[in-house]
Amino acid sequence: MEESLKAFHFSELKNLVPDSLITIFVTLALSFLIGLEREEHAAGKYYFGGVRTFPIIGLCGYLMAQLTEGQPHLLVGGVLVLGALLWLSYRKKIELSSTAGMTTELSGLFTFLMGALIFQGQLWEATTLSVIVLLLLELKVALENLARKIPASEIYTFTRFLLISAVILPIVPNRSFTDLQLNPYYIWLIVVAISGLSYLAYVADYMLGTRRGIVLTAILGGIYSSTSTTVVLAKRSKEEKAHHVFSGAMVIASGFMYFRLVVLLLVFNLGLGQRLLGPFLVLGAVFALSGGLWVYLWKDKESLGQNLDISQRNPLELRAALIFALLFSVVSVLTVFALQNFGTSGVYVLSLLTGLTDIDPFLMSLSQSAGTVLSELTAAKGIVLAAASNNLMKGIYAALFGSRGVRQQGAVVLIVLGVLSLLALLFV
Repeated sequence: MEESLKAFHFSELKNLVPDSLITIFVTLALSFLIGLEREEHAAGKYYFGGVRTFPIIGLCGYLMAQLTEGQPHLLVGGVLVLGALLWLSYRKKIELSSTAGMTTELSGLFTFLMGALIFQGQLWEATTLSVIVLLLLELKVALENLARKIPASEIYTFTRFLLISAVILPIVPNRSFTDLQLNPYYIWLIVVAISGLSYLAYVADYMLGTRRGIVLTAILGGIYSSTSTTVVLAKRSKEEKAHHVFSGAMVIASGFMYFRLVVLLLVFNLGLGQRLLGPFLVLGAVFALSGGLWVYLWKDKESLGQNLDISQRNPLELRAALIFALLFSVVSVLTVFALQNFGTSGVYVLSLLTGLTDIDPFLMSLSQSAGTVLSELTAAKGIVLAAASNNLMKGIYAALFGSRGVRQQGAVVLIVLGVLSLLALLFV
C-alpha cells in the first residue's frame, strides 16, 4: 500500500483534473482580486461593482469566448453589451460627481477580456496583464503624486527618447555604404546607446534635485560628461572656499568616465571591452578613490552637501543626436585615412588629438573598426591614449577656469593621473 502511494505522482493527480476546471479557477481568482481591489477603494454613494460583480464579469468573458469559439468576431457583441452597461454606470457616477473617473468601468472591461483570453489558453499573458492592472489600480496615489511632480518638459524629453530609439532607429537603413563601410543603422544605434546612458544620469540628477551634494554630482557628471562637469566644477570653485572638495570631485568624475567607457565597449565590441575591462576598472577605481579620499580628508560639511547645478544639457535633443552621428562619421573616415596613410602611428596621433574634445565618437569609431579595419590591439591602445589625453585636457580646463587652489590641486592631480593612466598601455 505504501509503495503504491509513493508511485502516485502529482502529474497523475493533475491528469484527473480537467483543464477547463483550472482555467475557470484562474479566471475566478484573478477577477476576484480585481473586484476586491475595487471594493476596497469604492468611494461615494455609488460604485460599479466589487467582489461579486467582477468575478461574474470575468466568467462571462470566459463563457462568451467558449460560445463564440471559431468565430471570435462574435465576441465583439459581448464587448458591446458590456460597454453599454459600463457607459450607463459611468453616466450615473458623473451625475453624482463631476470629478468621477472611469477606472472601475475600464477594469470591468479588462476583466471580461481577461476571461476570454484565459479560455484561449493564454494563462501567462492574462496573469501578467492582471498583475499590471492591479498595480496600476493600487498605486493610484503614488502615480498621481508622481504625475504632479513631473513637469511637462520632462515628459516631452522622454518622448524625444522614444523618437530617437523607437521611431527613427527601426527605419534607418541597416547596410554599409561606400568603401569605408559606414552603416547608418549602426551609427544611429550608437547615438541611441550613448544618449540613453547620458539620459539615465540626467534623470537621476533631476530626481535627486537638492538632495545631491558635490560628490554625487561628480559621479553623475562623470557618467554624463566628465569634461563638462570638470569645467562647471572649476568655475564654481571660484565662488566657494572649499577648493579641496572641488578638486577631488573633478577626479571622481574622471574615474566614472572610465566606468562609462567600459559599459559602452562591452555593449558594442565585446572583445575590445574585455581587453580593456581590467585596465579601465583599475583606472576608474584609482581615480574615484583618489578623488574620494581627497574630498574626505579635507571635507567641509557645508560645501560637501551643498546642491550644485552642473547644467547638464538635455542629451536627447535631436540636433545633438545628429551632430554626434556626424562627428562619428567624420571620425570614422579620419581613422581609416590615418591608418591608410600613416599606419598605426597615425591612429595614435589622432587618438591624442580627439582626447582634446569629446572622445565618445572616436571611442565608438574604434570599437566598430577593431577586428576589421585595424587590429583590436591598435584600437585598445588608441582608446587608452584618447582617455589619457582627455584627462590631461581636463587638467588644463581646471587650471584655466578654476580658483587658485583648484589650479594647485585639481589640475595637478588630473594631469599626473592622466600621465600615469598611460601605464594601461602595458596591459592591453
